Amino acid sequence: MGLTIALIIIAIYSTALILIFFYSLAQLNLLVNYLSNKRQNEEAPKFNLLDPKEIPFVTIQLPIYNEEYVMERLLDNISKIEYPKSKLEIQVLDDSTDDSVIETAERIKELQKEGLDIQHIRRENRQGFKAGALKEGLEIAKGDFIAIFDADFLPETDWLKKTVPYFKDQEIGVVQTRWGHINRDYSTLTKIQAFALDAHFTLEQVGRNSKGHFINFNGTAGIWRKECILDAGNWEGDTLTEDLDLSYRAQLKNWKFKYLEDVETPAELPVVISAARSQQFRWNKGGAENFRKTVWSVITAKNIPFKTKFHGVMHLLNSSMFLCVFIVALLSIPMLYIKNTYGHLGWVFEVTSFFIISTIILFICYWFTYKSIQGSSFDNFVDYIKLFFTFFSVALGFSLHNTVAVLEGHLGKRSEFVRTPKFNINNLTDSWKGNKYLAKKLSPNMILEFALMIYFLFGMYSAVPLNDYGLFPFHLMLFLGFGFVFFKSLTSKA
Repeated sequence: MGLTIALIIIAIYSTALILIFFYSLAQLNLLVNYLSNKRQNEEAPKFNLLDPKEIPFVTIQLPIYNEEYVMERLLDNISKIEYPKSKLEIQVLDDSTDDSVIETAERIKELQKEGLDIQHIRRENRQGFKAGALKEGLEIAKGDFIAIFDADFLPETDWLKKTVPYFKDQEIGVVQTRWGHINRDYSTLTKIQAFALDAHFTLEQVGRNSKGHFINFNGTAGIWRKECILDAGNWEGDTLTEDLDLSYRAQLKNWKFKYLEDVETPAELPVVISAARSQQFRWNKGGAENFRKTVWSVITAKNIPFKTKFHGVMHLLNSSMFLCVFIVALLSIPMLYIKNTYGHLGWVFEVTSFFIISTIILFICYWFTYKSIQGSSFDNFVDYIKLFFTFFSVALGFSLHNTVAVLEGHLGKRSEFVRTPKFNINNLTDSWKGNKYLAKKLSPNMILEFALMIYFLFGMYSAVPLNDYGLFPFHLMLFLGFGFVFFKSLTSKA
């Protein structure tokens, strides 16, 4: 390997490491915000829902697409929401193309007979996907406030009573609640998904919201002021994460968001890796699309302070961290050989300490979010250590898949909104086998993921003749991560 090539590799590798380091510093700042947060929910002005004059009209929107396995559960759950019937309507925004439409229509008729104001709204096409369905429903919505639930969410009966009162503050455009997980302990896959989402819904959402930085409506389990949606330009379907897009447009127009960590809205996690793949792809590509669409508006905004801009840019770059991680992983083996070939460049490898520091920072940050939900006993800490490194390894294993998504987003390649199949899986005795919505084709990325598994096995082997074991733990986690993703993708078929 020539010196010029070696220097190019070092430059790319170091840049990616430094970007990861900046991301970890942003997370650390959010942790400080999270820990110093004074809970102000009780002090906020609130509607008195005991006074009929203060009860606003609410529309609940349920955007669905081929949800046969969870429709009955969803409608039964929503029908139990406690709120004056004269001030509540429910829109079932049904874009389904399968037989579930008939069963849904029959159940809606039954609920209508029970006195519920519930409408079955169908479209001729799926233009704009979820965003298009929400926008079309909004045109005829009677409510001043619009609550949105995906098909796998199960809000408590008093959910509206806990969220609606905060809209007494005329500046609040959105109230978002924390996601819960009804099947957290189903498998290793569900445990690590819950782990990552818990970090987002504690550290990130509270850390940003407590200091007035931009947060995002999470697509579900939240409620909008209709005026805010319209003022921000309404739903747009030009990104795969329409929720993040509208959130930023609203906050750039000075609307405030209220995040309620203490209000948990249970939902179901994907139990099959193909479902997790499609969800991860949509979220990460959508994040990159929104960076491309919105970052300049954030940077040039006159009405927000520098620190909010910094956190906004880092937020929009969240999914792009997978690209940085993948670059670091891919170049780590050439770097190992460069280190042992060009001794005079030894000082450069002190840069690798950035990755160790970044990992330690994330380890600390995630511990605080983990213990806030799971508890802080010694046994919980031991469980946390195991879960953190399992999560870290599998996240590395997803890095190729998510890097492809991020690159497509940054390059402006359009793709269809692929829904995440729902399973109605609540406990270990439930089975996902036979689910007709599962992807039948294997991901083309699997071949590369297998090749990368072998590549990082070679990385571990390289430590022996070079007598350099500094990157061995990293290569071991990469080997295990890509192995997990590859073999689960191969075996988790209906």
